[in-house]
Amino acid sequence: MTASYPYEPQKADMTELILDTDIGTDVDDALALGLVLGSPEATLLGVTTVYGDTLLRARLARRLARFARPQITVPFIPGAEATLSGREVWWPGHEGKLFDDLDEEPVASDRDAVDFLVASTAAAPGRVDVLAIGPLTNIALALRRDPAFARNTRRLVVMGGDFAAEGRIAEHNFRCDATAAREVFESELDILVTGLDVTTRVALAGEEIERIERAGAFGTALRAEIEQFWRFHGKPWNNPHDPVAVLAGLRPDLFATRSSGVTILDSGEHPGLAIDTPDAEGTVRIVSGLDEQRVVDEVVDRITAAPGEGAA
Repeated sequence: MTASYPYEPQKADMTELILDTDIGTDVDDALALGLVLGSPEATLLGVTTVYGDTLLRARLARRLARFARPQITVPFIPGAEATLSGREVWWPGHEGKLFDDLDEEPVASDRDAVDFLVASTAAAPGRVDVLAIGPLTNIALALRRDPAFARNTRRLVVMGGDFAAEGRIAEHNFRCDATAAREVFESELDILVTGLDVTTRVALAGEEIERIERAGAFGTALRAEIEQFWRFHGKPWNNPHDPVAVLAGLRPDLFATRSSGVTILDSGEHPGLAIDTPDAEGTVRIVSGLDEQRVVDEVVDRITAAPGEGAA
C-alpha cells in the first residue's frame, strides 16, 4: 500500500502524554513503550498500569524504560488491579519472569494512578493526551472521580475493539472490563480508537526483530520479551497492536479514520463487543485503514531510536 491518508492537521502533533498500560502479558505494550520513548514529538509525563498485579507491571515498565533511558525520572504508578465489571483477571503467569530482581525496581507505589491522570490533565487542560493500551479501568475511574477529566484531556488514544464489517469479536482490552469500556465510550472524551481489524494487518517477525535487538541493552531486553511471548502464543511473529494504535496518534498521515458513535456491550453473550454507528459529529474516530509497510517501518524506527544519551 502506498497511499497517504489525510487527517485533521490540528490533531497531528502529540506532545505531552501519559501511557496507561497492562504491560507484561502481550509484548506489544513493551514495544509501545519503546515507540513512545523514541518519538521526538512526544513528551512522556508518566506511566500508569492497569489490570492484575499492577505493581509488578509498573516495575517491569520502569525496568525496560531504564534500559533505554537510564536517567528517566517520570513516575511509574500502579493503578487499578480489579475490573469494574467484576470479571476475573486473566493472568498467564509469565509477566516479569525474565527478571528475578524486579522487587528492587523503585516505582511510585505511594501515588494514586487515577489521581495522577486527573491532576495531570487538569493542570494542562487540552494539552495532554492519554494513551490507553490496556483495559480501560483507570480511565473509567478517572471519569468517575472527576467528570472534567473528559474536557481536560486533549484526546484519548485507545487500542481496543474490533470494527470489522463482518465477523467481529469482543477484543481482549474491552472484554476484560466491558463496564469500564462502556463508560469511557459513553463519555465526552475525544477518542481515537484502533481495533483488531486494523492492527492484525501488520506483523513483526525476523528482520524487524533483528533490527530491534540491535538497539543496545534496550533492544536485547525487548528481544527477550518478544521471544518469551512467542513461546507463549506458539508463533514466531506477533501483531504490534499497541504500537500501531499509538502511532495512529503520532503519525496520522499513515492512517485513515472515520467518525462514529460507539457502544460497548457489557452484558449478554458478548461483553466487550463494540458496535459502531457512522456519525459525522461523533466524538469517536475509528482507524479504518493504514499504510502497512510504512507503519511497520515507522514502528521499528521509533523503537530503535528509544535509547537516549547514556544508554548502553
